[in-house]
Amino acid sequence: MKKRVLSGIRATGRLHLGNYLGAVKGMLELQDDQEYETLYMVADLHTLTTPYSVEELRQNRREVLIDYLAAGIDPEKSVLFLQADVCEHLELAYYLSSVATIARMQHLPTFKDKVKQYPEHNTMALLNYPVLMAADILVYQAELVPVGIDQEPHLEVARQLARKFNQMYDTNFPEPQRFATKGEYVPSLSGEGKMSKSVPGSYISLTDDLQTLRKRVMSAPTDSGQGAAVPQDGPVANLFKLVELVQGVERRREYEAQYTSTGVRYGDIKAELAEAIFESLRPFQEKRAEIIADPGYVDQVITDGAVKARKIAAATLADVRQKLGLG
Repeated sequence: MKKRVLSGIRATGRLHLGNYLGAVKGMLELQDDQEYETLYMVADLHTLTTPYSVEELRQNRREVLIDYLAAGIDPEKSVLFLQADVCEHLELAYYLSSVATIARMQHLPTFKDKVKQYPEHNTMALLNYPVLMAADILVYQAELVPVGIDQEPHLEVARQLARKFNQMYDTNFPEPQRFATKGEYVPSLSGEGKMSKSVPGSYISLTDDLQTLRKRVMSAPTDSGQGAAVPQDGPVANLFKLVELVQGVERRREYEAQYTSTGVRYGDIKAELAEAIFESLRPFQEKRAEIIADPGYVDQVITDGAVKARKIAAATLADVRQKLGLG
């Protein structure tokens, strides 16, 4: 039987280069592999765990789905849907929360980080984020989740909850594993961490025009351009990593050799990198323009995706309710 894969991206804004190189490219590979059954969602419910604009969310959830389509996610090959259209996610999350302890949720590093970032928004939704994530996965009986290593603590929660339910209620949830895809870590333009929509100045939008893209890349911090050894972390390492991801490892090695000898001119490197990124995004932007011109098609994809996803999720919930004594 095919292995079922689930992945999703929060509806906090249009996809950026980090999403594409770090997640979507891997999703496309899985979609075209006959060994896997792929389900890809826009995680709009997860967006509610941090402060947000209602109007922006209403627009972003559709825009992210359009980005998926423009990037190559095929609704004939994958189940593509909006998380909030499948109410079974929330129902299973409630059932799972009955065996999840508050202490365990509070201990997670991501929860602590978000509380520091949004001290006035320490809500139950934020605390329950990992439980809902577990429900997202388990409601489809998904075995594999293509996410970054930073999500491993959340996957461990999903495995723990699956084990508890299986032991207590004789359910048959799989224990989901992280599925590493190529290029899963895309560094930030700001010089620290990974590219993120929540960090201004750190990302490149897939819809950026060349002028905007040049401005973003040119703003990336650097150093003097010469040294005895190439930095292994920080702004310069991040810039060289982006070169490798977009232009190839040989180009990166050329720049590194120059760095330890004659020195590099960052203005030239950034200009060339910006051009290369823009050219790589051109097919995506052209496809996106075609999709936007046909809103009826997007509406149909959303409707069909919800029906397909709910069919799978409803079967899981019917079994769970019966095992819990609610059926």
